[in-house]
Amino acid sequence: MSKPALFASVFYMVEPRQFNQEVFKDLIENNNKYVENFQHEDLTGTAKEGLAIVTCMDSRISPLAAVGMHAGDVKILRNAGARVTDDVLRTLVLASYLLGVKRILIMPHTDCRMANGDEAAIHEKIRKEHGVDTRSLEFRTVSDQKSALITDVIRVRSYPLLNNEVVVGGAIYNVATGKLEPIDA
Repeated sequence: MSKPALFASVFYMVEPRQFNQEVFKDLIENNNKYVENFQHEDLTGTAKEGLAIVTCMDSRISPLAAVGMHAGDVKILRNAGARVTDDVLRTLVLASYLLGVKRILIMPHTDCRMANGDEAAIHEKIRKEHGVDTRSLEFRTVSDQKSALITDVIRVRSYPLLNNEVVVGGAIYNVATGKLEPIDA
């Protein structure tokens, strides 16, 4: 049996688990409060301001607030390090043709874990502290954040399937001040 078939058969043999109400209790309660004053029923799936932001998953970043936007204005793509991956490109292509995106801002940030260690060190830390070998994954760490940002901006700009009307820029978000530093690319 090939590996993908073996994986699929093992995956589907796992019994589904019930939603753990206790673990997520605070979220469900907060959502119930949110629903009481929900005011976004008129929003569509398009980006009203024609913007997509590629940023990091770091919880210190509030992408909408950082650029003065609101719910429905922007498409937000988040991953570790704000890197332009194949999935980010796939999503940007869809957004540029179907969801009103005409501008893309790639926005990594200061004090990012993906810019504060190399690939091997992160794999080793996870192995030592958790006993898991993650070397089959590429975390896409960077030693020079500005250089990596320029590479990612150029990668998006030159991607042949992206709508050619899209304008792409890059800026580093400072988590200590909230300020964006535009980077020429």
